[in-house]
Amino acid sequence: MAPPVAMNQELELTIDSLAYGGNGVARLNGFVVFVRRGLPGDTVRARVTKVKRNHAEALATEILAPGPVRVDAPCAHYPACGGCRFQDLAYDAQLAAKADQVADALRRLGGIADPPLEQIVPAASVFHYRNKMEYSFTQYEDGPTLGLHKAGRWDEVLEIEQCWLTTDLGNDVRNAVRAWAREEGLRAYDQETHNGYLRHLVYREGRNTGQVLVQLVTAEGERFETGYFVEAMRRFPEVRAVHWAINDSPAEVTNLPTKLLWGDDSIEEQLCGLRFRVSPNAFLQTNTEMAERLYLIVGEYAALTGTETVWDLYCGIGSIGLTLAGDALTVWGIEVSEESVARAIENAELNGITNSAFFAGNVGLAIEELRERSGAPDLVVVDPPRAGLAGKALRRLGRIGAPRIVYVSCNPTTLASDLKTLREQFGYELRRAQPVDMFPHTPHVECVTVLEKTGPTLES
Repeated sequence: MAPPVAMNQELELTIDSLAYGGNGVARLNGFVVFVRRGLPGDTVRARVTKVKRNHAEALATEILAPGPVRVDAPCAHYPACGGCRFQDLAYDAQLAAKADQVADALRRLGGIADPPLEQIVPAASVFHYRNKMEYSFTQYEDGPTLGLHKAGRWDEVLEIEQCWLTTDLGNDVRNAVRAWAREEGLRAYDQETHNGYLRHLVYREGRNTGQVLVQLVTAEGERFETGYFVEAMRRFPEVRAVHWAINDSPAEVTNLPTKLLWGDDSIEEQLCGLRFRVSPNAFLQTNTEMAERLYLIVGEYAALTGTETVWDLYCGIGSIGLTLAGDALTVWGIEVSEESVARAIENAELNGITNSAFFAGNVGLAIEELRERSGAPDLVVVDPPRAGLAGKALRRLGRIGAPRIVYVSCNPTTLASDLKTLREQFGYELRRAQPVDMFPHTPHVECVTVLEKTGPTLES
């Protein structure tokens, strides 16, 4: 049976709910249409942009009647900018949607009929919460400028004057870099022609220390006076580190080897009473306030007594493992990034923590060797990337059979899939699950879960 809609068709739709990822869900005689920029309760005019057998996608072109949870967005760049998705959705409704998405994933994909979900933890700050921003350069007629990608576009950048995700200082530093680039007469890199020079600006801020790291990313060659760029950045007393990276590939990446132009190679942040060194490419949760809240929940779920051997998989710069170390016998961390591992070791020394060890390696490949070094773990903490636990890592973790696993997830769908495998094949049961909103106005939601080994391993 053919779908009841066609490409570019104009439809009048009422939005029922939000899908994971942020699109509104509408139904046309039972046929599902995912509507970008549609919010629950809205009646919209929408243009069909994609048609598949079981659903269609559309873009809301006019709000005919706003729903009860639609509010005015404060940012002048919204909704053209892709940095935020939901500034026009009341924050309570954002929280409810994220909690529902976690519950739906655990039921539908995880096969858990009645998941033990606790009430979602709201963000402490709804705006200005990010400690890291990555901007792209683009070329305007009057010179280069800096901004964020337009919503839904990888190839277009929107100039930003005031971003509501960063601080006033973050906005001032970005605008100072733009003024410097124009004064120097430099051209922005063009992603289509691969001509031009300026590519990205990375801004990192220790929210509890006030220290700032600035990283400029360019194409090949040295076409600017490094000393003058440093001078422009040193006008801000908070700036402690100025780095430069060269990207000689077409890919838009900032995770690159850097050259220190001035200052320290890293800045400091404080979390849960501990000091952490943060270098340009080291992973740290981008919401400092909520990272502290997240780590307190991890500590509660870990329920350590001082006698446990703890594994911290995907440990980053050691932020979770080191916050647990005071209540554990030993902490052992694995992370694929050698730079992050070096920082984790440095952070342990910085805080006088002597019962931790960190190793660089692929988690799936390194687990067996880790068990030979540390012995069997009493607790495993995993904080994987959005793709979840890779198949090999998941199976080997299951076979290790730790009595307790604390799984920190930034993606409910991969969390649910991994939990299903751990439950059905390796005898784990989900005991508690705590959604946490780290990123207001975006579809992203974190979730801390704790699993206990209750049954046998069934994997052959």
